[in-house]
Amino acid sequence: MNAPAFRALIPARIDQAAGLPEGDVYKLAGNCMGTTWSVRVVVRDRLSPRQLQADIAALLEGLEAQMSHFRASSPLRRFATLPPGCWMDLPAEFAQVMRTALKVAHLSEGAFDPALGSAIDAWGFGAARRFSEAGFEPPAAPLLPGRRWQALELDDAGRLRQPGGIALNLAAIAKGFAVDAVAAFLTGRGLEHHLVEVGGELRGSGIKPDGQPWWVALESPAQDCPLPATRVALHGLAVATSGNYRRCYLLDERLIQHTLDPRSGEPVAHGLASVTVIHDECMLADAWATALMVLGPQAGLQRAAAQGLRALLQWRDERGAWHEAASPAFEALLV
Repeated sequence: MNAPAFRALIPARIDQAAGLPEGDVYKLAGNCMGTTWSVRVVVRDRLSPRQLQADIAALLEGLEAQMSHFRASSPLRRFATLPPGCWMDLPAEFAQVMRTALKVAHLSEGAFDPALGSAIDAWGFGAARRFSEAGFEPPAAPLLPGRRWQALELDDAGRLRQPGGIALNLAAIAKGFAVDAVAAFLTGRGLEHHLVEVGGELRGSGIKPDGQPWWVALESPAQDCPLPATRVALHGLAVATSGNYRRCYLLDERLIQHTLDPRSGEPVAHGLASVTVIHDECMLADAWATALMVLGPQAGLQRAAAQGLRALLQWRDERGAWHEAASPAFEALLV
């Protein structure tokens, strides 16, 4: 039997108890975190779209100022300059992201690691010279892992201790947190029907005025990929995808992918091309998508099942044929 060309995923229940939302759908957009953001939100009262957009942009700018690995003034960058043993008082949002990052690092047995800043820079994917810039040279020898996430201490007051020599990079979790933060802001303003997107990570709440949930299409990992197209109804759900089909380069005929394995400090070398995770929180979907990408097809699927994650993994084998596997929790959403 041929695989279907299209499939849909929906939550077990779509809540329409309060009836259809009244109002217009505002479409807002901007730039942040080196990428773009967009919001679709149902507004029932007179509200200035310009002011709402400005409020969202200010929120995202505040988060970027805390956790950007490109801004020398950010607390994240300044943490790398602290002497061994010094503590840094983190802003509340930064502390929340770090707490979740360390939790996922533990649950993934190190497949996710927020302490990879130096290795990411060395391979040309961070704040230092980019792989696409003239004069860039990748590491001449394997980067053996030094101090990692296990050496970090985060206390209950939100203070982070520098053990010495650790540079942070939160690119694999901060966008998801930003999505959650914008969604919480909108809900707090009484705008509970919305779809938020930052850099391709999304979260949907409520429904549209026509009664439909917020439908989004998952991106195919390649133009020639024959696997079924997938659409997800984001009703109280978030989705994040980690893919190795964009940021990469060739080094002596070896494909260098932007996802690094924290256990070796080297780019992953398996054929996994894309991992999608659907979760209640976009921050966790974002982090787990990266962790499963590091683990690869078999170990990644096993970890997703063990953690009860809704995950879809897609990869090419040595002959170029496409394959995919989904966790039981993901399959439970299929219509």
